[in-house]
Amino acid sequence: MNFKVGDLAVYPAHGVCTVQAIETKSISGGKRESFYVLRILDTGVTILVPRNNLDQVGLRRIMDAKTVSSIYKILKSRDGRVDNQPWNRRYRQYMDKLKSGSPFEIAEVLRNLLLLKGEKVLSFGERKMLDTARSLLVKEISIAKSVTEDAVEADLRRFLNF
Repeated sequence: MNFKVGDLAVYPAHGVCTVQAIETKSISGGKRESFYVLRILDTGVTILVPRNNLDQVGLRRIMDAKTVSSIYKILKSRDGRVDNQPWNRRYRQYMDKLKSGSPFEIAEVLRNLLLLKGEKVLSFGERKMLDTARSLLVKEISIAKSVTEDAVEADLRRFLNF
């Protein structure tokens, strides 16, 4: 997968970013490698990603309309399992899903935490994770659908009740 300067992409656990530049740098005193210079839209943080390592890093393109529909189906579904494990084990599992960068796994985390929230008080870490999952999905869906983040938030509120 190749990106051009100006393209939008998704960097796992950080969200939507823009490709600022493509640079070649010397690594460990000799070997030259090509990197994408990415800027995370929400935070402005700059990240260098080796171009030959994209699969391992998980950098991917913005989801398409078909994926948005699938994400909405996951979020609307009440088939999510309310996990009765200790919160710290559940937190680790959900964090792994967020780090995967998969919009489907992020949607599952959001849905499951909202279901859990309906049954008991979430820990501070779980509340923060819920906000992160929601933020990651809202930003990407708004770009994929070419609508405002407020419009996506309204869609989510309509079928999620958060």
